[in-house]
Amino acid sequence: MEPEFLFANKEFSFNSTNEIQIPKDPLDQVIGQDEAVKIAKFAAKQRRNLLLVGPPGIGKSLIAQAVSYHLPKPASEVSVLHNPEYPERPIVEVKTKLDLEKETKMLSQSQGDLVSPTSVPSFVAERLGFRCRSCNVLSKPSVSTCPHCGTDKFTGDSNYSPFGDLLAPYFEESTKQERVHTTRTVGSGEEIIVYERAGEKIRVLEQTQLEKLDSLKRKKPRKVIIPLKRKAFVVATGASETELLGDVRHDPYGGHAGIGVQPYLRVVPGAIHESHEGVLFIDEISSLTFIQRYLLTAMQEKKYSIVGRNPHSAGASVKVEDVPCDFILIAASNINDLGQILPPLRSRIIGNGYEVLLDTHMPDSARNRGKLAQFIAQEIRKDGKIPHASFEAVSEIINIAKARAKIVDGADDALTLRLRELGGVVRLSGDYAKENGLIEKEDVKKALLKARNLEEQLRDKYGSMYKASLGDVGRVGKSEGKEIS
Repeated sequence: MEPEFLFANKEFSFNSTNEIQIPKDPLDQVIGQDEAVKIAKFAAKQRRNLLLVGPPGIGKSLIAQAVSYHLPKPASEVSVLHNPEYPERPIVEVKTKLDLEKETKMLSQSQGDLVSPTSVPSFVAERLGFRCRSCNVLSKPSVSTCPHCGTDKFTGDSNYSPFGDLLAPYFEESTKQERVHTTRTVGSGEEIIVYERAGEKIRVLEQTQLEKLDSLKRKKPRKVIIPLKRKAFVVATGASETELLGDVRHDPYGGHAGIGVQPYLRVVPGAIHESHEGVLFIDEISSLTFIQRYLLTAMQEKKYSIVGRNPHSAGASVKVEDVPCDFILIAASNINDLGQILPPLRSRIIGNGYEVLLDTHMPDSARNRGKLAQFIAQEIRKDGKIPHASFEAVSEIINIAKARAKIVDGADDALTLRLRELGGVVRLSGDYAKENGLIEKEDVKKALLKARNLEEQLRDKYGSMYKASLGDVGRVGKSEGKEIS
């Protein structure tokens, strides 16, 4: 049942929220922020930055996460390579998905063919532990004694010691071969061919395949810091400088060859690098304080060097230049914190994006009531531990939304969009109704009493916040019948 029809006419009622269809697009699951959703879709399509402004609990993080749903999957992988000439300056390598597919195909082609032990020369099968040297019967290489004649397959001795079972594993390791090199005639010349044991099969590697493997092994040692398969949504709320920009781990041996860890292996990407080709979400961006200025270069250059940030660490001398960080910045802020966002950062956002003021309430209409019913159904499905709600229970929650729009925002004939608190009422109602199998109107009323914030509870108990602040003095005064004002 489409939510916009709900409450428009009594004929379009429902028995429970289980009948309400939830949109697959996460942006269509955002309730009451139609203009912001429209802009968010532009941001995803055009790769624009966003600054979402409004009080807590109105859908800022949900919008940010939904934008990443509209982005194409990451199409590149970033690695750091060992630099033999200057190890403290590892090299950045970016490979596209097509490059990686070609490399994987080349690697699979160089793996050779798997054949049975009967398809290889007898001496090869013997050395790899498949064929018995005495009776030529084939058996598994994990079995050291021929099941046909009882001969030790690796020595050819049939009069083995009674302690052979104990000694065989040690003797077997020294005689059984994992790989056999030989040659074969091809036309007027010869080529190298290698046979490898692969379980109960034998892998055959021809010379061309060996050359491909050799070329792959000759590539510089590398560490993948941004894999191809990764999340397109990275949260950096309250991140430290190291978490946001990356770092180089300390090595007590200073990266000394032979005993230390090479610098390229100690490189750690930051959130700006991990969100490459995706969304970097920072809630309460003003909490980053001075770290905000580092975002300016990253947003403008779309690349940012990774350096060791502790001057007393062995990583302080290591620098990886021009690491890609082409991300969409989606930042969120409360209205009162706008002044703490650096003007140059806001300029970068406006220069390639939008600043959006989110709504705190929406008109009380049949369509919007249907949207709130959709929200309730979404919260129940997300929770996964509470039952669905009846039509009467949904109506009661919507009445609460109307009352809160009046009390909190002073809006007549409106429905609140402070949905985080409303979601708490839904969950608490579900906890009360869990044994009954369906949230009813009475469950919502019980939940509403328990879902009051502490300020409301203190006012109900003591009469005012001032009296509550007196603590035991206030209670003693009441018990003695004294009036405390």
